[in-house]
Amino acid sequence: MIDTLLSALGTLLSFQHLFYMLIGVSVGLVIGVIPGLGGIAGLSLLIPFLYGMNEISALAMLIGLVAVIPTSDTFSSVLMGIPGSSASQATVLDGFPLARQGQAARALSAAFISSMAGGIFGAIILTGFVVIARPLILSFGSAELFMLALFGLSMVAVLAGRSLAKGLAACCIGLIIGSIGGAPATGEFRMIFGFDYLYDGIPLVIVGLGFFAIPEIADLLRKNSAIASGNALGSGWFQGLRDWWGNLWLSMRCSGLGCIIGAIPGLGGSVVDWIAYGHAVQTVKKDPQFGKGDIRGVIAPESSNNAMQGGALLPTMLFGIPGSGAMAVFLGGMVLLGIQPGPSMVGADLNITYSVIWSLALANVMGAGICLALAIPIARLTQIPFQRLAPFMIVLICFAAFQATRSLADLVALLCLGVLGVLMKRFGWPRPALLIGYVLAPQAETYLYQALQFNGWDFVFRPGVIAIALMTLASIWFGLRNRI
Repeated sequence: MIDTLLSALGTLLSFQHLFYMLIGVSVGLVIGVIPGLGGIAGLSLLIPFLYGMNEISALAMLIGLVAVIPTSDTFSSVLMGIPGSSASQATVLDGFPLARQGQAARALSAAFISSMAGGIFGAIILTGFVVIARPLILSFGSAELFMLALFGLSMVAVLAGRSLAKGLAACCIGLIIGSIGGAPATGEFRMIFGFDYLYDGIPLVIVGLGFFAIPEIADLLRKNSAIASGNALGSGWFQGLRDWWGNLWLSMRCSGLGCIIGAIPGLGGSVVDWIAYGHAVQTVKKDPQFGKGDIRGVIAPESSNNAMQGGALLPTMLFGIPGSGAMAVFLGGMVLLGIQPGPSMVGADLNITYSVIWSLALANVMGAGICLALAIPIARLTQIPFQRLAPFMIVLICFAAFQATRSLADLVALLCLGVLGVLMKRFGWPRPALLIGYVLAPQAETYLYQALQFNGWDFVFRPGVIAIALMTLASIWFGLRNRI
């Protein structure tokens, strides 16, 4: 065992490994800053360059890119109110209000430190649990995954705003949008209205941009001012660090949530930040200002989405089951390099497993440092009059939306959902509740159908189902007490 650890450490600290990891981190930073692309697009761009490369160097590039995107996508979430990727949607809720109050530096520094801590925490958890995680992951069946989807839906009670009825209605709209296309149980097509585009449903990137980016752009254009009032960054760099240190326990709890949810195949990054954000709202007692610029609303999701990458590596490497969409592409890269995921990753290839895990931690440190160094020039964008910045941002959003299926119908769907998003913001309907419903609709339906096929209604008596049901009830109770 000691020889394996030393071999992995030697590989990690070699110049070749560090050099290629830096290349991956740099590509990931660029991908993350561009709104809407995310890890799937970045990894897909990198895969063609891996042919003929040494497996350790290629893995270093892949890990560098995977690790840093949840860090760099914070720029557009905080500075522009546009979700950088599906893993940073919850960061917008408090990060963007802080930027508009002239506290962008505080929000960014807290986000980068939280991301780095979450990534390191995820790597530490992986190091300790990589050998014993196999039976734990295998204990989750369809019934438990269905209950976890319900647990995610219970966050609607937290994010419903002042009107619980509007929150539940918004969630139902999200469930309907998420159900468009083929039914996972029977294969029949629902609500396609004769449009070929709707056979596969509406992609997540379009829903995220339509409900969060378009309404913010419309709002800023109506006000005819820059994004930030006064100084773009403010002087809160060290304040952000102090905020993170003052909420260290919250950051660690959300990192743990990220690891656990990331290790469960099928949930992925589009859920974990909302669950972490909801957990922060439920547990914070002192002067909550969530939705108006509460720094804890930045620390919680940013801690969880980086830790999630570490958790998602577990089922990917041990079983060949992707823990998220980005991990599906990462798995393809592993197979391309001749690395076979499975039990050998905790046996003969254990040194490769530890090299990957520790590379994840090191890439998070690299990414956070580079993001802090680039924050000042990038943040100057918030001082540009918005009517000059808006055309460029609209082009970026349309480009990101067009990448979903490369069809002009992507742009039509973006426009329609954008109009709906503007109306929801104008009349006070909670858009996060809709997004949770959209993300969890297909998962909840699929796992419920599978649970009924395998166990019938007896699945409700499984110990794991009962435990998660009690957690869900507790979440609803706390959520109704602490709604934002």
